[in-house]
Amino acid sequence: MSINKLLPGVKKNILLKNYTTFKIGGWAKYFFVAKKKEDLIGAIKVAKKLKLPFFVLGGGSNLLISDKGFEGLVIKNETRNFKIKKKKIIAESGAILDNIIEAAVGAGLSGLEEGSGIPGTLGGAVYGNAGWPRGVWEIGDCVEEVELLMPRGKIKKVGRKWLSFGYRNSRLKKTKGGKPIILEVILKLKKRGKEDLEKERLEILKTRTKKIPPGFSAGSIFKNPFRKSAGFLIEKCSLKGKRIGDVEISEKHANFIVNLGNGRAKDVIKLIKLAKQKVKNKFGIVLEEEVCYLGFKD
Repeated sequence: MSINKLLPGVKKNILLKNYTTFKIGGWAKYFFVAKKKEDLIGAIKVAKKLKLPFFVLGGGSNLLISDKGFEGLVIKNETRNFKIKKKKIIAESGAILDNIIEAAVGAGLSGLEEGSGIPGTLGGAVYGNAGWPRGVWEIGDCVEEVELLMPRGKIKKVGRKWLSFGYRNSRLKKTKGGKPIILEVILKLKKRGKEDLEKERLEILKTRTKKIPPGFSAGSIFKNPFRKSAGFLIEKCSLKGKRIGDVEISEKHANFIVNLGNGRAKDVIKLIKLAKQKVKNKFGIVLEEEVCYLGFKD
C-alpha cells in the first residue's frame, strides 16, 4: 500500500530550508504535519511499516540539514497543546518552549524563566537538555516525567532519573539506532511573585538579544568545553568573520555560523571543520558540536 493511502495529508518533495532557523537544507522526499499526538504516533508507525527513514522536526533550531535533503519522511511536530495544573505544566512535545515559559511566568510559576528566548519546541529542548549559559540553567532540572513512544511502538512514561540529563545531552540523544520519541512532558515548577518573574524574563530576553547575532543561524554550533567558552577559543584563532561561500563565523559571537542569505550546508561543514582544527592546534581542545545533523552520510 502506498504512503498516500496509509498517511492522508502527506506531501512530496518539500524544501526543508523553509522549516529551519538556519534556512539551509534540501528537499524531503515525504513531509507530514502532525497536529495531534495521534497524528505523530500514526505517522511514525506508517514510516516503520514501510521501512522508511523518518525524522521528527520541531522548531528547526540547532539543526543543519544536508543540501541533498532527506530521503525519507520528515514529520513536522505541531502538537502544541499544554495546560497549567497547580505547580505543573503538562505539555505536548511540539509546544513552543518560549510560549510555555511566557505562560508559566504569567501564572507566577518559576523554574523556566532562564530559558526565555531559546527557540524551538519543548521536545527538542528536553531531548538536548537545552540551557543557557552552561551550569546556570538547564530544562532537565524542571522535568518530572516524559511520555515516550518507544522504538517497538510501546508508550512508556519515564522520570528525570531515567533520562540521565547531562550538559546539552540526555539518554535520548545518546541512544543509537531507533530512538524513543517524546510525546508529552510534565514540568514541575515553584510558586513565585509574578511581577518579579516578569521583570526577570524581560531582562533575560534583553541579554539574549544583545548576545545573539542577527541573521539566520542554528544557535550555538559547539558545546562549551569545561570552564571554557567555545566562542572565545574560536575568536582567539582569528576566525571571526571567516567566510566560505555565503556563510560566515559571526563577527558578533564566534560560536555562531550565520547564513548570509544563500548559505549551503557544505560550506557550514567546512567552517565547522576549520574551527575544530584551529582550536585543536592552538589549544589542544577538541570542540564538540551542539548542532544536530540530518541527511548527511556517516
